[in-house]
Amino acid sequence: MLVVTRLRTPRPDAAAEDELRRGLLHALGILAAKPGYVGGEVGRNVDDPALWVLTTRWENVGSYRRALGSFEGKMHVQPLMVHALDEPSAYEVVEEGTDLNEAQPRSIG
Repeated sequence: MLVVTRLRTPRPDAAAEDELRRGLLHALGILAAKPGYVGGEVGRNVDDPALWVLTTRWENVGSYRRALGSFEGKMHVQPLMVHALDEPSAYEVVEEGTDLNEAQPRSIG
């Protein structure tokens, strides 16, 4: 699964940008240490420098949810989400032979 979380810098100044950047890189490091993590990166929008993205890939939705629910996730990752845009962030990766967007919850296994 793919998680794309877009975040906006809370204030248009260098200190706020640096704080969010450091926070996102720290969050990525925490998530990378969790079981089921496949990969990820932090990015900054080329047209709107106040817009950032944290993209991670996971073996399954359960791994992602457990990582966010861990002690470190609650202490260091979840607080950054106050800057996240209010939009869906979890995506299924398109693979040959899979059904997508079924109207039912996914397994958390």
